[in-house]
Amino acid sequence: MPTKDNVLKYLKESDGFVSGEELSVKLNVSRTAVWKSIESLRSAGYKIDSVTNRGYKLGFSPDRYSEEEIKFGLETDFIAKDIYCFDSIDSTNNEAKRSALRGAPNGSLFVAEQQTGGKGRLGRSFSSPGGVSLYFSILLRPEDAAVNVGSLTLIAGLAVCEAIRGYTGLNAVIKWPNDVVIGSRKVCGILTEMSAEVERIEFLVVGIGVNVNNTEFAKELEAKATSLYLESGEKFRRIGLLKEILKKFEVFLKSTAAGNMEFLGEYKKYCVSLGRRVSFTREGKQFTGTAVNISPKGELIVKLDGGGLVTVFSGEVCVQGIYGQ
Repeated sequence: MPTKDNVLKYLKESDGFVSGEELSVKLNVSRTAVWKSIESLRSAGYKIDSVTNRGYKLGFSPDRYSEEEIKFGLETDFIAKDIYCFDSIDSTNNEAKRSALRGAPNGSLFVAEQQTGGKGRLGRSFSSPGGVSLYFSILLRPEDAAVNVGSLTLIAGLAVCEAIRGYTGLNAVIKWPNDVVIGSRKVCGILTEMSAEVERIEFLVVGIGVNVNNTEFAKELEAKATSLYLESGEKFRRIGLLKEILKKFEVFLKSTAAGNMEFLGEYKKYCVSLGRRVSFTREGKQFTGTAVNISPKGELIVKLDGGGLVTVFSGEVCVQGIYGQ
């Protein structure tokens, strides 16, 4: 790592002041290199106190994406071992797919301060203002050609939902399949994309966008969108929430890879679609009924008003009471 990153790592791991001499010896660099690194970190927004004869102490870290900030204290085995951070990009999903074709490894993380071409499900655009929200994608290269993409979609939604609940104390829930909502408004959207051949999946990309510290939304989004700040009145560190999501996502991913479907019970507990009136369109016809269950493949099971059960595996499902519907 660059000297600056090593200095930051050492300061983060220290409880009190660290002398310039100690940093110089531990990192095998000159005192001048240490001083330049400290000044560089301060210019990047870090608050570093300095006291004569005592040294340096880290006081504040900016909520800005960097490999060092994300990796520090991250509790994962393979997710985000390779990290790519961007100030601005068309979309993290697009970059993940481009990097996958260049050979980026399984578990690679792509995160951006701002997206100029963020996209959601069904070809919709995804509003991605800079500096306030969380936009990232995870690249997966499954060894098992029979990986259940439907379950992966549910896993991502559950990971975000539980991370928000644990990190903020807010009562986040899930609108099938993976919109995370608070109250009746959306706080997170997830888009899973796949590149596959006839008999195998080459790679999968899971893109996640969370409205964290947004203070307002465009007029057309006000009735449907919210943020963690608007729901709590509190600003949250995006990197802290990101780490929680990554940790939970890997736990659920490992569990299902081992054939364990216990996550489905947790998912159903938070799925606000279940037990509610829903409507959807199939082959040009609209159907209404009550959502009664989720299949192991991630399908929504609906009891139609006219009788009978149907499974919904894709498309838009309107849920009574959510997004003003």
